[in-house]
Amino acid sequence: MIIFGTKGYLYQLAILTLVCGHCGNPAAHTLRKRVTKFTLFFVPLFPISSKYATQCTFCGAEQKVTKEQAEQLQAQAAGHVGGQAYGQPQQQPYQR
Repeated sequence: MIIFGTKGYLYQLAILTLVCGHCGNPAAHTLRKRVTKFTLFFVPLFPISSKYATQCTFCGAEQKVTKEQAEQLQAQAAGHVGGQAYGQPQQQPYQR
C-alpha cells in the first residue's frame, strides 16, 4: 500500500504599503507565496506548484501576481528599487 497526496504551505514574503485596487485605501498589503508539495507517506518531497498573491489588510481583498511582480515587490520592500524603501511602488501591480 502506497500513501501519497499533497500538502500546502503559505509563506509571508513581505509587507508593503500600496493603494488597494478594490477599496482604494492606502493600506498595508502582505505578499504571500503558496507552495503545494507532493507527499509520499506524509513526507513532503518536492514542490508541484507555486502561486503568489497580495492581500489588503484593510478590506481583505486578495490579488494574484506573477512571480516577476512578486520579486519586484519583494525587492521594493527591501529598499532596492529606485532607492524607495517605503511608500507606493512606481508601478502598481493591480489597478482597475
